[in-house]
Amino acid sequence: MQIPVIDLAPYLEFSRELPSRDGEEFDSNLKNLCSEVSRTLRETGALLVKDPRCTAEDNDRFLDMMEKYFEMPDDFKRRQERPHLHYQVGVTPEGVEVPRSLVDAEMQQKLRSMPKEFQPSTPSGPDPKWRYMWRELCHTEGFPEWQETMDSWGYKMISAIEAVAEMAAVGFGLQKDAFTSLMKQISKRKRIAFTKIQSDYFRTPFLLTKGHPVVTTNILSAWNSGRSRFPGLNIWLRNGQKVEVKVPVGCLLIQTGKEIEWLTAGECIAGMHEVVVTDRTIDAIKLASEQNRSLWRVSSTLFAHIASDAVLKPLSHFADSP
Repeated sequence: MQIPVIDLAPYLEFSRELPSRDGEEFDSNLKNLCSEVSRTLRETGALLVKDPRCTAEDNDRFLDMMEKYFEMPDDFKRRQERPHLHYQVGVTPEGVEVPRSLVDAEMQQKLRSMPKEFQPSTPSGPDPKWRYMWRELCHTEGFPEWQETMDSWGYKMISAIEAVAEMAAVGFGLQKDAFTSLMKQISKRKRIAFTKIQSDYFRTPFLLTKGHPVVTTNILSAWNSGRSRFPGLNIWLRNGQKVEVKVPVGCLLIQTGKEIEWLTAGECIAGMHEVVVTDRTIDAIKLASEQNRSLWRVSSTLFAHIASDAVLKPLSHFADSP
């Protein structure tokens, strides 16, 4: 199944010209676009979007910097390690995070009940990935472009997911700001803290085994991610089908999470994803090696949260849903 690509340009242009207009005043084309957003999130739980503010050059600039960072020696990177803060700021080394599917008996039962061809790869231990959680108080020496690059890409992704949240609200028959008004009280510092950079390095024969899970994650909140330079991302649609996602150049992937599941009374269902080494990944690794490019697989994952003091409950007409 092909996940549709939604061009946000018509909505952004309308919003610039008439920022105070609500969904009832949209023309038919714009209403249809919003309906497509809500329908796709409801039926699949995932969406590809093209936001003219989030360019391929922005994504590449971010990837270039993070590849350079993760290629630094481990002792350099561990200077940003903060286990006393539960790794919510700075770097998380490989072998620290344990996939939930490894320890959650209820989830394991759910995964075993899936058709064999749609089951995820089973991790055998802690994730062999590094991760970096960015927030403004956490600086990295030797990278003068660090804060500007992080903030720029993070805020652009936030802007994209806010636009999608408004469009989804209109498509669901809610006020345009039904979702975003619940996000607005999160401070800029806190919001940018949710730019999570997940990086996997293809450096051992063990990691090059086809189907080996680099990282398996169950998503709790709505998130979006820029394009990575290595394939291997699978997501699960609402019908349980597992599909490999190919993010086109200049696009972002958005997947629904647990909070929007609660806010819509299950109209949208929280999705899952995994990153594994596939034949296509191995081909990309070989090509990168031949071209002397980085073998770090970097992805920029941004989680969009409802403010922590907002009540999560079905909104408007969703409150009447059985």
